[in-house]
Amino acid sequence: MKNTKYLILALVFGLFISSGAFSQQITRFGVVDTAKVYEAFFLKSGPVRNYEKKKAEFQAEINKRTDELRNLQERKFEFENAGNEAQALRVEAEITKKRDYLTEYTNAKNVELESLMKSLKGSDEFYKKLYNTLSKIAESGGYSMILSLQDANAILWYSSSVDITQQVITELGLN
Repeated sequence: MKNTKYLILALVFGLFISSGAFSQQITRFGVVDTAKVYEAFFLKSGPVRNYEKKKAEFQAEINKRTDELRNLQERKFEFENAGNEAQALRVEAEITKKRDYLTEYTNAKNVELESLMKSLKGSDEFYKKLYNTLSKIAESGGYSMILSLQDANAILWYSSSVDITQQVITELGLN
């Protein structure tokens, strides 16, 4: 009977010790907001700055042409109110010509901007850096798996303590 008590006590003690060892092997997950990392990466890149510059230049030109059309429209109304139909028709023709040009310009520049954006999003450089950085963080932090918030249809909840987005941005040198 005495040996049975010691045996049971030894088994319980063994379970406590082994449970401590098993608790160290719990799978550790990390979560990354890849959209946020992507945005931080590309805000610092030259091609994105070039894209934003071209976009601003195109918008400035569109605004300038739109103002010209507005001014011409006002002149046309002035001529119509003054009873000068010939001048109103001449200005109307100029408005039509400038409106058509603006439409063509806007369409062409939108196609150009879309092409630039597609080339930016298809950048292998970003994905290689991201993968290498995630691998380094996962190995050094003891993570078994890193999940992306953008593929969140399987993630119902996560603790902010597993969100390593800022660490990824920092490791990529994007702060």
